Amino acid sequence: MDQIAHTADTDIATFKKMAQDYKVLIDADITDYSKRIQKETLQEYGINARTEIDAFLSVLERGGKRIRGSLVMLGYEMSGGTDKAMILQAARAVEMMHAYILIIDDIQDHSNTRRGGPAAHALLANYHREHELAGDSPHFGLSIALNAALSGVHAAQALLTELDVDDNLRLQVVNIINRTMLTTAHGQTNDIFNEVVAEVSAEDIERVLEWKTAHYTFLNPLRVGMVLAGADSVATEAITEYAMHAGKAFQITDDIMGIFGNEFESGKSPMDDIREGKRTVLTLHALQHATNGNKNFMIQMLGNTQLTPAEFQRCKDILIETGALEYAREQAIAHIEKAVQSLNREIDWSESGMQFLRGLAQYLVQRQS
Repeated sequence: MDQIAHTADTDIATFKKMAQDYKVLIDADITDYSKRIQKETLQEYGINARTEIDAFLSVLERGGKRIRGSLVMLGYEMSGGTDKAMILQAARAVEMMHAYILIIDDIQDHSNTRRGGPAAHALLANYHREHELAGDSPHFGLSIALNAALSGVHAAQALLTELDVDDNLRLQVVNIINRTMLTTAHGQTNDIFNEVVAEVSAEDIERVLEWKTAHYTFLNPLRVGMVLAGADSVATEAITEYAMHAGKAFQITDDIMGIFGNEFESGKSPMDDIREGKRTVLTLHALQHATNGNKNFMIQMLGNTQLTPAEFQRCKDILIETGALEYAREQAIAHIEKAVQSLNREIDWSESGMQFLRGLAQYLVQRQS
């Protein structure tokens, strides 16, 4: 047991070191890109377009852990890739697509904060008010934020089409990303439907975990990096089981942190998920195991935009008392164990890459505790 714990600690340390190194590279690259695109936008399209693109770049530059961009670079390097400039451009494009997703997600979820700052639509509504423009500030904010998201995602697509790789590899990557974005859109749609229909099953939630998170956050960036390194279908298929389980664990721990963490950790208010009526492994288990009084209270609070701190605290108490918090943690750990086990394959991946993937999975255990 001591040897297993030591190996896990070593893998986590490797993951943290490599992830930080990737983040530094990606952050610096995005900073350089942002300065360039701000100048070009102002020169070509004027101050209004610059205001729009500044909102997109504000979300993009706030960063976070850069896990998706890091997985692009990891997948490439563990598969033998060596062109650092090219893969950094691919990582930037994937991070830009993530910023696009976040802007849309914040609009759909009525979230006014993101990564410790205002969401894009809130930022632009504030701009409208501060400059005393005509019309409705919230509508202006939503309208320009949507344009900012569209500008950002298409700029990312342009970066992908300009990657300095073989035409066939470039086409494969664009195809992978477009198919992933379709899956993600359908996952988000199902997530929203889960908030408004009368009955939600475990299978409904499982589909969202897979379609909205596992494909998008884990499988897509890993496959993009691997394909750009010339990896064959055997290798990309081999990583799928890891990505599915790690992705589900990631989302479950994200849902736990979303309610039981703080705004600094999650990047949004801990009350948001209850206000939105988000149906998760946590809330489903609570509804299935709560007393009639607590169940009725939870149903009333899920989607209550006027949720008070006292009501939110009672929701948290119910999640603990029904065993929902512990159950969600157990489900995350089960997925993590399956993810790690899936890496025991005869595939020619670098040892540092394997340590990163094992360490990332193990880190999710710490993240949710």
